[in-house]
Amino acid sequence: MTIRKYKLLALDMDGTLLNDNHEITLETSKWINKAMDEGIHVCLSTGRAASSALPYGQELGLETPMVTVNGSEVWKTPRELYRRTLLDPDLVRKMHDLAVEKDVWFWAYAVERLYNRDRWLENTPLEQIEWLKFGYNTENDQLRHEILMALQDMGGLEISNSSPHNLEINPLGINKAAGIAEVCQLLNIDMSEVVAVGDSLNDLAVIQAVGLGVAMGNAQETVKQEADLVVASNNDDGIVEVIRDHILI
Repeated sequence: MTIRKYKLLALDMDGTLLNDNHEITLETSKWINKAMDEGIHVCLSTGRAASSALPYGQELGLETPMVTVNGSEVWKTPRELYRRTLLDPDLVRKMHDLAVEKDVWFWAYAVERLYNRDRWLENTPLEQIEWLKFGYNTENDQLRHEILMALQDMGGLEISNSSPHNLEINPLGINKAAGIAEVCQLLNIDMSEVVAVGDSLNDLAVIQAVGLGVAMGNAQETVKQEADLVVASNNDDGIVEVIRDHILI
């Protein structure tokens, strides 16, 4: 088998692997399978919960490690948890209070389910829940900026986004770069041997940390500026370009 420069392809899902219909195109699937046939590890690296990512991994036939909830969980295999990092319930309480104060849509991933503004806790104490990630969504730029400033004042938080209109919050130091570093240890490879592809600020740390950081054509401008390479959009099989022109060469 050919000795290749890159051994792991870390793929964000929404806006990257998936097109705007939340589908993996046949062409993208074909090239991912070509990469796997050539011995390349393919890892989902997503802000989604594992339960939401898993069907796509199964569709591609992945048995490799997986990074979910922006790095709050690392999976040794798609169904075997390797490491989980929880949010401090006191910080979740503060973030919830901020969301109510600002009257914006919010959600929170817990281990057992997704909570949001319409489905918040009723009788269960907040401390009894295992929290993974908190998020806000608003198209009001001023309001989103005010929330960001308040979050930064709280401290102890890793703040990113998965779209220009949201904010996603994990425990400080927990991001996709830290998650992929653990995947590298599991696979006994170096971060320099990784290609990471994404489109949003929750992809920024890993794009900066790996051997080849790739921004999709639809990526946020900051991500494009920091990437080593910009490819076609998620609706134009940008992943194919990455595999064909930069991995299987």
